Amino acid sequence: MFKRKRDPEAQVAHGAKGNSYNFMVVFFAALGSFTYGFSSSIIGTVFGLQPFFDYFNLSLTGPNAKHGNDIIGAANGLFAGGGVIGALIISPSLNRFGRKLTIQIICAICVVACAIQGGSIHIGMFLAGRFLSGMGVGMMQVSVPIYQSELSPAKQRGRMVGGHGILIVCGYAMAAWTGLGCFFAPAAVSWRLALSLQIVAPLILLIGSPWLPESPRWLIAHHREKEGLEVLQRLHIRPGDTSDIAAKEEYYQIRKQIELEAQTGVTSMMGMFKRRSYVKRILCGVLVQFAAQSTGVLVVNNYQVLLYNNLGLYGWLPLLLYGIYTTWAAFLNWINSLLLDRVGRRPVLILGLTGCILMITIYTAMVAEYAGSTNRAGNAMAVLFLFLFVTFYGSTTDASSYVYCSEIFPTNVRAQGLSIAIATLFASTLLYTEAAPIAFLNVGWKYYLVFIIVPACCVPLEYIFLPETNGLTLEEIAAKFGDEVAVDLSHLSEDRRKALDESLTAVGADLIETPPNGGDEKHTTTFSEKI
Repeated sequence: MFKRKRDPEAQVAHGAKGNSYNFMVVFFAALGSFTYGFSSSIIGTVFGLQPFFDYFNLSLTGPNAKHGNDIIGAANGLFAGGGVIGALIISPSLNRFGRKLTIQIICAICVVACAIQGGSIHIGMFLAGRFLSGMGVGMMQVSVPIYQSELSPAKQRGRMVGGHGILIVCGYAMAAWTGLGCFFAPAAVSWRLALSLQIVAPLILLIGSPWLPESPRWLIAHHREKEGLEVLQRLHIRPGDTSDIAAKEEYYQIRKQIELEAQTGVTSMMGMFKRRSYVKRILCGVLVQFAAQSTGVLVVNNYQVLLYNNLGLYGWLPLLLYGIYTTWAAFLNWINSLLLDRVGRRPVLILGLTGCILMITIYTAMVAEYAGSTNRAGNAMAVLFLFLFVTFYGSTTDASSYVYCSEIFPTNVRAQGLSIAIATLFASTLLYTEAAPIAFLNVGWKYYLVFIIVPACCVPLEYIFLPETNGLTLEEIAAKFGDEVAVDLSHLSEDRRKALDESLTAVGADLIETPPNGGDEKHTTTFSEKI
C-alpha cells in the first residue's frame, strides 16, 4: 500500500539531470542554430520577392532565364560552399580558444556577412555576402551542437541538443514569415529588409554570451579541473543532492576518460583516419548527414516558392504556404527531440528516412502528372504530400542527425569529427542545390528521383552500421565503437557505485577524491596539486 521513499541523493547519483539553468544555457546558445536556419532559408523567400530580380536585372523566364538560374544556383552554391569551408576550419579554434569564445567570434562574422548582403549594390557584393554567411553558419553548425552536447546530461541530451534542430527550423519559419511580410513592403526595402534581419539572432547571442559558461569538458581537458567541476555543479544541482554527487560523478568520469583518450595520441583530423574506431565514427556521422540531405529537404525548402509557382500558385499565397510549412516543421522538431530520449536515435532515424522516401515518391508522381496544369485537385495533392514529407523529416530526422553526430566522437577530437560530418551536410547541400535550377530547367520533375533512390540506398546502411547511443554519457559511447571506457557509471554494480559515491561525497569544495577503477583504490589530490 505504501511506497518506500527513495533517498534523494541515491536517486540523483544514478545520473545527472539538467536543471532550469542547464536548459536556459543550452537553448540560449541555440540562437546560433537560429542564425543558420534564418540565413539558410531567407534566400528562398528573397527569391519570392520580385523587387530583388528587378534590382539586379534578373529573370527566370524568357531569353535571359539561364543567367537568372545561374545566379540563383550561385547564391545557394556559394552559401553551401562557404559552409563546407567554415565547418572544416573551425575545429582548431574550438580546441584552442574554447567553445564559448569561438561562438562569439562566429557571431561577429555572421553580423558582418549580414551587413554586406543587406547593403549590396551589385550582384557580386551580394554573392560575396552569401559566401561569408555560409562560412559563418558552417562554423556555427559545428560549434553549437558540440557546446550543447558537452553541457547536457545523458538522459536529457536528445531533448537539449535537439534544441539545435528546433531553433534551426524556427529560423526557417521566421524567414518564411519575414518573406511574407516583406512581400507587402515597399519595393525599395523589401528584399534588403529580409536580408538585414539576419543580424538579429547572432547579435543577441554575441551580447548575451558573457553569461554562458565554458564547456566543462573543454575546461577539464585543458587542466582547469576546478572550473570544470564548478560548471557541472551549476548545471546539475538539484534538490536533495546536498553533496553535488551527480556533478562529482560526471566530473570524475570525464577526467578519467580524457586521460585515457589522451593515450591514443590522436589530436588532429588526419590522425583520426589512422585509428579504426575513429574511422567508424566518422563514417557513421557522414552517413547520417548525407542520408538526411539526400532526402532533398533543402532543395524543397530553398526552392519551395518556385515549386509552388510550377504548381500554378503565385503572389503571396506561396509565401503563406511556406510559412505554414516551416512553422509545422519547427513544432515537429520539438517532437523529434522528445522521441530521441524515449525511443532512441537509431529507430527514429531509420523510420524517418523510410517515411521521407515514401512521401517524396508520391509527391514526385503528383508533380510529374499535374505540374503546370489547371487540375486543382492534383496540385492540392502535391502540396499535401509535401507537407507529409516534412512531417516525417521534421519529427524524425532533422534534430536527430545533429544529436547523433555531436555525441559519437570523443572529447579530444569531437570538434574535428563533427567538422567532417557537418562539412558533409554542406557538401551534400552544395551538390543538390547547385544542380537544382539547371536540373529543373532541363529534366523537370525527374530530378526528384535522386531523392528517392539515394536515401533508399542509405536505409540498409543505417540499419546495419549505426550503434544506439541513447541514455549513455558521452564518455560511455566509446564502447559502442570498440574503444575502452575508463569509468562506466551506467553499468557499475551497486557495491562499486556505492564505494565511488561515498568517496566523492566525503570531499569538500577544494578537494576531489579520485578512486581509480570505480572505487577499488583511493587517492586524494588537491586541485593545486593537479595543476
